[in-house]
Amino acid sequence: MLTMTDNAVLVIRDLAAQQDVSDAGGLRITADLDAGSLAVELVGQPGRDDQVVDTEGARIFLDSEAAELLNDTSVDATVDEEGVVQFGFTEKPAH
Repeated sequence: MLTMTDNAVLVIRDLAAQQDVSDAGGLRITADLDAGSLAVELVGQPGRDDQVVDTEGARIFLDSEAAELLNDTSVDATVDEEGVVQFGFTEKPAH
């Protein structure tokens, strides 16, 4: 299952608060496997079949393709000087 770094938790909670997303809302990640890309957007609630990852109130919703693709990864987030948010994904080390 996808995990979040402490930084990602703070950034996602802050984004949701800034955009006035409801308590049921969060960051939704969808995968376009044909294009090999991920789309990220703030939404008010998860999609019907989304996997929900909730860490300390930061919520990520994954469509089925994104959930499979990101199953053993950790998401991190950074914010640059202009306030641009970037998300990065790294494989979790094997135990």
